[in-house]
Amino acid sequence: MLIRRCSAVLAAAALAVGAGACSGAGASSAAAKTLTIGNVLDNNSFDPTQLNIGNQMQYWSPVFDTLLTRDKDNRLQPWLATSWKYDAKRTTLSLTLKSGVKFTDGTPFDATAVKDNLTNLAAGTGQNSYMSRSIATYQIVGPAAINLKLKAPDPGLIDYLASVGGAMASPRSLHAKDVATTPVGCGPYVLDRAGTVAGSTYTYKRNPDYWNAAAFPYDKVVIKPMTDLTARLNALKAGQLNATLTDTNSLADAERSGLTVSTTPVNWNGLLLMDRDGKLVPALKDLRVRKAINYAFDREAILKNVSHGAGALTTQIFNAAGDGYDKSLDGIYDYDPAKAKQLLAEAGYGGGFSITMPESPGFAQYNPIIEQQLGAIGITVKWVKVPANAVIPEVLSGKYPVVFMTLGSQSAWQDIQKAVTRTSPWNPLKAGDPELDKLLAAAQNAPAATLPAAMKAVSKWIVDNAWFDPWYRENSVYLSDAKTAVTMQAYNVAPSIGSFAPKE
Repeated sequence: MLIRRCSAVLAAAALAVGAGACSGAGASSAAAKTLTIGNVLDNNSFDPTQLNIGNQMQYWSPVFDTLLTRDKDNRLQPWLATSWKYDAKRTTLSLTLKSGVKFTDGTPFDATAVKDNLTNLAAGTGQNSYMSRSIATYQIVGPAAINLKLKAPDPGLIDYLASVGGAMASPRSLHAKDVATTPVGCGPYVLDRAGTVAGSTYTYKRNPDYWNAAAFPYDKVVIKPMTDLTARLNALKAGQLNATLTDTNSLADAERSGLTVSTTPVNWNGLLLMDRDGKLVPALKDLRVRKAINYAFDREAILKNVSHGAGALTTQIFNAAGDGYDKSLDGIYDYDPAKAKQLLAEAGYGGGFSITMPESPGFAQYNPIIEQQLGAIGITVKWVKVPANAVIPEVLSGKYPVVFMTLGSQSAWQDIQKAVTRTSPWNPLKAGDPELDKLLAAAQNAPAATLPAAMKAVSKWIVDNAWFDPWYRENSVYLSDAKTAVTMQAYNVAPSIGSFAPKE
């Protein structure tokens, strides 16, 4: 999600899109400032159909403005779209667009550009292409007005417009041969090709024609992919970085070093029980087996010993800041290995069975815990080594019945589209259930007033049917130096470029 910082003048003009207004003096004092960030992952692509949220959002948010944005309280606010409104049936979304904006290749940003971007995303193969696939037709009312006609209500659409679904690139660039490496947007920065080496350093310089330059106080932004946590922490302490994502193991060292610690509970840690229909492992089709797996893990001990207690126990996948979270569900699967064994025996698996899981070096600290606690109830884990940079494609390949993942969560409907429906990318074995389908349809068509209750009903079904085995929502730890202020975001593990500002 994209949080913007704005000057006091712009805030007073009711743009209301910043993470806290900065004074005019603050904006001018940022002259010639460079922001250098250490990122956990390399950029995957600048192709708008392949954009990701999470850590990789930092690479594209400098160049691609979005239609909407979120403020420091996670509320949707105008950006390239200055207003939006649904009709009574919630099947037509009308957008009014900002006038006078141009992409860096000179192409005007207008209703046609919005249509081109949304249709291009829907036709793509990226994991976020679902964000515009609910749109059936486009009605261009004028250069600065467009109506999105939906196939059916989409409770997540306006959320998507503040994320990958709303990222705007020049229509002329969408099918260019170099679309993956040469982004052409209308955002506050442009990629400096001379200062960029893929896999090592990505440098961005100001877009001289940007419509809201005061909202972005840095003249240059440098992002360095650094997969090694220790290397990132040392670089930050040495002054080579201004900010970086670390983890809860870094908290004590960060405090001793005088670094500023910012946290937000975005990701949940646990197992995705992907083979709910028993295609790969027949045992997993039995609800008692999936419940047994949920009872097998000592969530509290894992949170304390692996994540230093920095997080909150949970048994559900929905973000606590969203509209589907139900606190009463979080105590359903307390640690009870005896009950887990009993359930396995009742299901006819008292002698145990085996599952294959991907073993990634990025999750090495969890692998022995998974092996031990599943082994204690009779489930044997067979590991398949997977390189850290290939873990996502492997997880989404459909080859594994169960995977460990630290998975981000946003709004409830976005999480549903990402991991719950029969066509969700994080449901690669295409599991489904008629009762769940009915609940999803009810949530999809619910009016705004009853939408939270409908989403909670979906969450309850998912928990009761043990489709996942979440353990806890870990605090994401973001560290910054004494010169840099960072505003964290409820829906994204890493802050966007608009969430950074020089400290006064």
